[in-house]
Amino acid sequence: MEDRIRIRSEEVLSDDWAVLKKTVLEYRRRDGQWETQIRQTYDRGDGAVILPYDPQRSTVLLVRQFRYPAYVTGHREPLIEACAGLLDENDPETAIRKEAEEELGYRLDKIERLFSPYMSPGSVTERLWFFIARYSPADRISAGGGAPEEGEDIEVLEMPLDEALAGVADGRIVDAKTIILIQHLKLNPMKA
Repeated sequence: MEDRIRIRSEEVLSDDWAVLKKTVLEYRRRDGQWETQIRQTYDRGDGAVILPYDPQRSTVLLVRQFRYPAYVTGHREPLIEACAGLLDENDPETAIRKEAEEELGYRLDKIERLFSPYMSPGSVTERLWFFIARYSPADRISAGGGAPEEGEDIEVLEMPLDEALAGVADGRIVDAKTIILIQHLKLNPMKA
């Protein structure tokens, strides 16, 4: 692709919680014609997400929290989501272990990396690392709930996997990363 893209200009539009850039580029189409494109990219760093599953009880751990972008577009309830967070300076596995302890209150032993897709590649640069893990009640080390100093107010939810799947079907669970993990786990069950 390097011979098909020429960057003409980049402008930082915002550099607050994340970086929003406007880029003017020339792109050579498959037919050989060059066209000018203007794109904006939103960069807040890469992240990781995990769905802990207890195969003995067929339950999953999720969180419920207020998300302003969902609220402002008409979703008035807090979102039910899989535990997730930014990598910051960590590798994906280290980051998600920390998030699980902070948000869920669980220390997870063996975690399994699944895949690392781009969730909204038309405008967001974030790549999200997906994990699943086994858990049991014995893995609980705290009440969880997130870091209040970071503005987090997180409710920990434990529910049967089939109820989570029903939540996808009936619209209670509308978060894409969570839907992907619930469906993956249902299609690829972890054995007890």
